[in-house]
Amino acid sequence: MGAIRSAEGGPLRRTGRSVGRVIRAPFTGAARGVRKATNAHGAGESGLGRLIELHAVNSAGDMMITIALASTVFFSVPTDQARGRVALYLAVTMAPFTLLAPVIGPLLDRVPHGRRAAMACAMLARALLALTMSGAVATGGLELYPAALGVLVASKAYGVVRSAVVPRLVPPRIALVKANSRVTLGGLLATGVAAPLGAGLHQLGPAWPLYGACAVFAFGTYLSLSLPHKVDSAKGEARARLTAPESRHHLTKQRKRPRTPGLRTVGASVLHGLQANGALRMLSGFLTFFLAFLLRVHPLGGLSPAFSLGVVAVAAGTGNALGTAIGALLRSRGPEKMIALVLTVTLGTTIVTAVLYSAFFVVVMAAVAGISQALGKQSLDSLIQRDVPEEVRTSAFARSETLLQMCWVVGGAIGILLPLNGVVGMAVAAGFLALGAVTAVRGLLTAARRGSPHPRVA
Repeated sequence: MGAIRSAEGGPLRRTGRSVGRVIRAPFTGAARGVRKATNAHGAGESGLGRLIELHAVNSAGDMMITIALASTVFFSVPTDQARGRVALYLAVTMAPFTLLAPVIGPLLDRVPHGRRAAMACAMLARALLALTMSGAVATGGLELYPAALGVLVASKAYGVVRSAVVPRLVPPRIALVKANSRVTLGGLLATGVAAPLGAGLHQLGPAWPLYGACAVFAFGTYLSLSLPHKVDSAKGEARARLTAPESRHHLTKQRKRPRTPGLRTVGASVLHGLQANGALRMLSGFLTFFLAFLLRVHPLGGLSPAFSLGVVAVAAGTGNALGTAIGALLRSRGPEKMIALVLTVTLGTTIVTAVLYSAFFVVVMAAVAGISQALGKQSLDSLIQRDVPEEVRTSAFARSETLLQMCWVVGGAIGILLPLNGVVGMAVAAGFLALGAVTAVRGLLTAARRGSPHPRVA
């Protein structure tokens, strides 16, 4: 009888194992494909592949928190009440965040030997804050906003440290700007996966996306600590100052005594690149809030408000991913000309959208804004890589990210305050883009003709 049971059980066990392999195959195959892509061109050996995976996890967690907050602050109430809630959200979270953001970079500069721990703490803090918000997300109580502020601060801290870490992990066969584009693209792809997953979790209850975010950030804590030890190296680094070039007389005086390395002699390219990217980031914040409210009241022709928002979001996300891919392929040749080009094209598209306002041009505007923001940021990264001395380069990335985030907040505030009129909104957007173009484009083209400066340490 035992032999009969063994004979019968053997095929059943083999069948069960076969079924298990079939079920696991898509997941294991996808995991192997992702690992192969992130570790290509020496990224696996240098540790860049692990950072790409970490940033993907970070982006997925942020998206789940965004879905949970949007469902509470924006979608669950009428438009007029939603504008009040979002304005309150900006006042309670973004305003203090704008004051805190300039402090985060210098503070983290003082702990260069603890970058892995800093990223792990940023991940763990968001995991705990996601659990804290899960109890208040259903009611939208005021206790939700301090927790949201904490999430923003932790997210910014992670972003600052990540900017400082990337140059330490770039393999010899990949340029810094291409490495940044791969990290960014990994985050965008993860966001695309996390968005429907978060929406599905929301169907189970408003707190479920936050539970998912907690699990994702907990895994991110582990990934942060598993980065290579060289991430914590600060050899050759110093703090940077984003200031205008000084006079020759002043520089002659300063050569008589040693000074902390700065950005005073890198030329105008980086400063004008920051001005142009600031205008593009303002546009991003503006479109995020203005179109969110506008399309609830005036959806795209024949579509529901929710579907209209989805179409615009997909267009912007696709444009961002396309811009990231284009930037990697172009290898950052002529970054000044690229920044000037994308700002000019975006300004022209915005003007056309204001004049010929329609559903088609709104979608085109969102896509162009996504492409321009990605290409502009990668070109700015290339300028920092080229013109900023190595010993202050990581600090420069942190300073530029802080400035661009503040521009996004200003653009978002303008979007909330404006009346819900598409032509007026696009005209205002064209106005601040024109100001950015007047300030930056001529200087960028002049710097491109002069070529790369020879940076000196001030």
